[in-house]
Amino acid sequence: MTELVALDIGGTHARFALASIARDGAIQLAEPITLKTSDYASLQTAWEQFERQWGKPVPKAAAIALAGPVTGETVQLTNNSWTIRTGALDDQLGLDQVTVLNDFGAVAHAAARAGNDEFLHLSGPDVPLPATGTITVIGPGTGLGVAHFHRFMAGQTLGYHVQATEGGHVDFAPVDTIDDAILTRLRKRHRRVSAERVVSGPAIVDIYETLAALEGRPVVELDDRTIWENGAAGSDSLAAAAIDRFCMSLGSVAGDFALAHGASGVVVAGGLGYRIRETLLASSFAERFRFKGRYEQLMAGLPVKLITHPQPGLFGAVAAFAKEHTGL
Repeated sequence: MTELVALDIGGTHARFALASIARDGAIQLAEPITLKTSDYASLQTAWEQFERQWGKPVPKAAAIALAGPVTGETVQLTNNSWTIRTGALDDQLGLDQVTVLNDFGAVAHAAARAGNDEFLHLSGPDVPLPATGTITVIGPGTGLGVAHFHRFMAGQTLGYHVQATEGGHVDFAPVDTIDDAILTRLRKRHRRVSAERVVSGPAIVDIYETLAALEGRPVVELDDRTIWENGAAGSDSLAAAAIDRFCMSLGSVAGDFALAHGASGVVVAGGLGYRIRETLLASSFAERFRFKGRYEQLMAGLPVKLITHPQPGLFGAVAAFAKEHTGL
């Protein structure tokens, strides 16, 4: 059995968990410890706090998922101030083995290994994800994560390859007049409007304020957490409408990536997606996903699932470590 520390470092939180990989490749995760990234100057100081909270020696191996492009020796996290020098992590954290990967690449590893019972069906045919082919993975959170994995047969064995991307930063493509209004509002503040500006947790503020302006209501400044909570509770009809609009935009963007990836299925991931799962099912998410002109019938044939694993970033980071260091 191999023991290690799994880390999922996002824009808002850093999650740490002890993990193990059995000889048959089975992965076990302990209960995570979650720290706010804004409370710590660096990954190293957060790691030290994790060790203090754990209260006993930790393994000298780690799988680290980072919210940013992992393409060189230095990773600047996209939505927080930490800079990670990947080549120095073994010395800084006292590690003998380390795997570093993009956080949404880790989520794709989790989706590739998850069982059928760890998915909630969202749209398309209610069948398992295909055993071979490409699966798009998309998830709104502090930003918008996008990745894909390709399943293939290698002899008698089923394998997969993960491709992390920075797809959340493609241009936002409006579909109707309300989308046009959201884009116009965002263009007043941003030189370029990416999909992440509309399909992410904080984006609900701009959606909410755009809807208020279109209805001629005074714009009440609320933070994103309050809008999500009020909309989910039904205490603010405009907030509820903003969440519905968010679900529509997520469907549009997910469909765009499915087309771009040549996908045979789609997985929606992330805590935000899970929290609004009932709204996603009741919203126009599926209609917008299919709304691709001449390819509407093709899109209607793709299964779209929501992964329900509670910690896909941590689980996937360990899966990537297992693939790199143990071949499992």
